[in-house]
Amino acid sequence: MPGTWKLITLVGTSRRSFAHAVGSAVADAGKTLRGLSWFEVDDLRGRIENGKVAEYQVTLRAGFKVEGSASPARRGSRRRS
Repeated sequence: MPGTWKLITLVGTSRRSFAHAVGSAVADAGKTLRGLSWFEVDDLRGRIENGKVAEYQVTLRAGFKVEGSASPARRGSRRRS
């Protein structure tokens, strides 16, 4: 996949699970960002209230390709010598 990629940091939260926190972060970011294609989890943590887990928090990095970055040559295009 030639081209230039951008990384952004997201923090998702959920009262249900870490997986739901990741899904929420990606879904919300996808509302305003085009081309999100992968993520990696950097940190897991949570909040405790009255001795019980009250919230799951996930810090993740998501990547997307910068529009207009290197793409394969088009058919019929001419190269300069």
